[in-house]
Amino acid sequence: MKSVKVLGTGCANCRNTVALIEAVAKARGAEITLEKVEDLPAIMGYGVMSTPGVVIDGQVVHAGGVPSRSKVEGWF
Repeated sequence: MKSVKVLGTGCANCRNTVALIEAVAKARGAEITLEKVEDLPAIMGYGVMSTPGVVIDGQVVHAGGVPSRSKVEGWF
């Protein structure tokens, strides 16, 4: 099971990123735990300066803008 965190303050791009990750994980049958991190100091702790950011198993894999569907599919 992968641990996925979406870093962002709740903007539309952040919500779209959460929805995209959920949809791709479900379509692929991937078991994930999805957490939304909205605390600014916690986001900056990952070194992410532009949101949304995506962290998988403790590693930042994306920052700034909604990732493409193909990129998300590659994570799972």
